[in-house]
Amino acid sequence: MRSGPAGGRWRWSVRTGRFRTRLASGEKNGRKRMATLACVYDTEPAPRRPHDIIAPPGGSRSADRTPRPGPRAMGKWLTGSVAEGAQHVIAAAFDQAEARDPGHRRTWVVLVDGARHQLDLIQAEAARRSIAINIIVDLVHVLEYLWGAAWCLHRKDDPAAESWVAVHALALLGGQVARTITTITSQAADLTGTRRHGIDTCLEYLTAKAAYLHYDQALEAGWPIATGVIEGACRHLVADRLDIAGSRWGLPGAEAVLTLRAVQTNGDLEPYLRYHSHQEHKRTYQAEYDLTA
Repeated sequence: MRSGPAGGRWRWSVRTGRFRTRLASGEKNGRKRMATLACVYDTEPAPRRPHDIIAPPGGSRSADRTPRPGPRAMGKWLTGSVAEGAQHVIAAAFDQAEARDPGHRRTWVVLVDGARHQLDLIQAEAARRSIAINIIVDLVHVLEYLWGAAWCLHRKDDPAAESWVAVHALALLGGQVARTITTITSQAADLTGTRRHGIDTCLEYLTAKAAYLHYDQALEAGWPIATGVIEGACRHLVADRLDIAGSRWGLPGAEAVLTLRAVQTNGDLEPYLRYHSHQEHKRTYQAEYDLTA
């Protein structure tokens, strides 16, 4: 386990991924199992402004101004499971974070993709441990919903759709969630039926997640607002091994491979192998030692 800077912040992210499992009786081809991953890491604050994240339409950002860099992840620790539920993975992430900050003196930021079940589990675990946390929904997921709404108002080849998304994304980054919802609702007033499906989905998402979209506060405090670290973990831990072409996995084998890859990624392989060798020695010879004694 690694400790971060005493004055720093710690973050962790939760994400789910899928891979193919062996078919059981009656199951159809194409079935994939859900894997839940979490990543705990330390960062130093890196304050930014909305224009550092997304360039305003029309190029109003000065060409000679370099965008401020975001926070860098340090001391990353990954965990995941396909056999256990999200609650098990979330509890493991809290255990790791408390090992780094047992006195709860640092700022805790939790980045999620917005799944309601995950939010409920995270809040319940934090309440059980009496820990104050700051939950932020990944900006990239929000942008996906904005793009879905944009295609309800623009043709697929219309470059104005990108500007439309940028305008509303900048408003959200500036903390104007309610205003964004009102503006999109007004712009879609003439749409009916299936033509406004993407709009309605976006509005429902923004309304439901409004409490976790305070990007203005996050940027000012120097927190991350996207789950790039966990996205990379999904690819490295899960997809690169469990989702290779033609693979079919049973749960015990998949769980063992996922756990071992996490141990190696965390830099704990050598200590684990020593522990494994010691335990194997005890299993093999302990009975003989007991008889001799």
